[in-house]
Amino acid sequence: MSTHDSTLEYLTTTKIGEKGQLTVPKQFREDLDLGNGSPFAVLRLGDGLVLVPEQRRFEHLCQQVSSVLTAAGLKPAEILATLPEARDRVYARRYDRKPTADAARRLPSNSRGK
Repeated sequence: MSTHDSTLEYLTTTKIGEKGQLTVPKQFREDLDLGNGSPFAVLRLGDGLVLVPEQRRFEHLCQQVSSVLTAAGLKPAEILATLPEARDRVYARRYDRKPTADAARRLPSNSRGK
């Protein structure tokens, strides 16, 4: 898992290619363990763009969620116990009806709160 590093470093410039593609300098790709097809979030900050590898963004989100739940004193088992009810609410909202017993049986057993 990567660690958070707030270093701001200028390495080089790059150009937008004919198809609108940018080349990430090799040193950054190696340092961040980025391969072909690595997904990025593109954020606009005023007149600039910030590129954030999706894996880092996901890890940061997980850390934030974990911190909030820990601060609230919630335990994993307590959160998992709420999943069947939450799933039923999402299903009802999405399909405008409660899930049938048949639909619940088709779900993997670990999704039913067992």
